[in-house]
Amino acid sequence: QVQLVESGGGLVQAGGSLRLSCAASGRTFSAYAMGWFRQAPGKERELVAAISWGGGTTYYSASVKGRFTISRDNAKNTVYLQMNSLKPEDTAVYACARALAGAVSTRAQQYDRWGQGTQVTVSS
Repeated sequence: QVQLVESGGGLVQAGGSLRLSCAASGRTFSAYAMGWFRQAPGKERELVAAISWGGGTTYYSASVKGRFTISRDNAKNTVYLQMNSLKPEDTAVYACARALAGAVSTRAQQYDRWGQGTQVTVSS
């Protein structure tokens, strides 16, 4: 059973940076695309970034493009989300998820394994 465990969330001032990590158990991590989703209170879940199995293809939502960077280290079974120039509107619970296949997908229904999430709070 694949388990995903996020870390790296916390409280940061606007303009600051955080790096989230998502460690996956299991031996097939490198075969699947991974995504980072976020959900703020009263808002729908949003895909903010995704990366293909080998890291060659990435996706970013318009709201984070140019500020966030997704990467992965298949040798460590870990995917990262570097978040720079954080804004109060980035405040949310961030969760990583494993896609059903190796290609990037922007649809939440195409992700079948989810972490519990880590809180990111950006103060103004």
